[in-house]
Amino acid sequence: MSTVISVENVSKTYRLGQIGGATLKEDFGRWWAKMRGRPNPRLKIGEELHARKMGDVFWALDDVSFEVKEGEVLGIIGRNGAGKSTLLKILSQVTMPSSGRIKVRGRIASLLEVGTGFHPELTGRENIFLNGAILGMTKAEIRRKLDEIIDFSGVEQFIDTPVKRYSSGMYVRLAFAVAAHLDPEILIVDEVLAVGDAAFQEKCVGKIRDVSTSQGRTVLFVSHNMNAVASLCNRAMLLRHARVAMDGPAAEVVSNYLSVSDLLRKRLELLNPKMARTGDGRVRFMAATLRDAAGNMVDEVIEHQAFEIELELLAKETVELTIISITIVDPWGNDLFTTFHYDSLDLRVLQAGCHKFHVSFSPNFLIAGMYNIRLACFGHGFYEFDHIFHAFLLKIDRAGQDIAGEYTRPGNVALLLEWTRTYDA
Repeated sequence: MSTVISVENVSKTYRLGQIGGATLKEDFGRWWAKMRGRPNPRLKIGEELHARKMGDVFWALDDVSFEVKEGEVLGIIGRNGAGKSTLLKILSQVTMPSSGRIKVRGRIASLLEVGTGFHPELTGRENIFLNGAILGMTKAEIRRKLDEIIDFSGVEQFIDTPVKRYSSGMYVRLAFAVAAHLDPEILIVDEVLAVGDAAFQEKCVGKIRDVSTSQGRTVLFVSHNMNAVASLCNRAMLLRHARVAMDGPAAEVVSNYLSVSDLLRKRLELLNPKMARTGDGRVRFMAATLRDAAGNMVDEVIEHQAFEIELELLAKETVELTIISITIVDPWGNDLFTTFHYDSLDLRVLQAGCHKFHVSFSPNFLIAGMYNIRLACFGHGFYEFDHIFHAFLLKIDRAGQDIAGEYTRPGNVALLLEWTRTYDA
């Protein structure tokens, strides 16, 4: 089979925060002050420390490469924000990549958003002609397939009603019907079928299967419905942190995605080169693993139960050590607790190589909630080797319903103290 889609080292970045001023005059004033070495004249008092944070870069895709063969049904899965929709928009030429190269052979039909290309004031019938023309269909081709499109959409009764009165489900039924009857070489479907009812979703899956098997078309399918991906696709690709984490048979990739816990994803985050961290890197945190009292890997802790954090460090050379620390931070940014390695380990020199540390936390430690974990490793004279301010989130779940009501225990410590009583009648 020949290659119909080739993606080579594609990245997509966006600028976050304030990019420019409200007027050309403000932008010019800011540029002129910079050229003369003067401070930003538009900066308010107290904003100096935050000025460098304006316009931070966000990587929606990071060095993604893959190929799709003719007739393949490729499922693209991953958590929200992994880069799935961005990738499909680039393939559909809705947006351009920041770097990399894409080669596509064949006509593409894309269903990326509900009602894409629809005009709200036009009727469903008129929008079929409009949307079909946008997708590349000729007027004669649309006329020939009009009855089939209307019948597939299931909105015959409302076909001459302006689509602004359609529900979201009716929108997507009509939009998918047009895209599916384009007879494209490549069909791209994003997670829009979720708004349809079960019967229509089954009809869409059947249509996609027919397009791929009977007609030999290529399909790229994004969905959070793992059953649909496993049954419909012969291949799947897992995106994680804007990169391709796994590519292979659909059943294997879906199984991996469902079995990999949030904790394992957190382990990978420590190796993310774009993770916010400081230090010279002579010693690096490689992984952080959360375990229960029995040593089993978990992705959350139950309130009033003991748990353990396992740290893996890589020392690139032998160094003098001051501290290795774990700090637990509440959702408001307050440091609740810090533990240092020297609390129980007399370790002042860290030899070159891999080191694994186990830190045990007593039961009745924290109330249920979400806590940020900060990791730090400092050398002699508090020289910074590695410092990760947001390593991962520690989730502590409730053990059960509190007799006084849910989440009524104030404070941060979940100590269960022993009470006694004496009573004289």
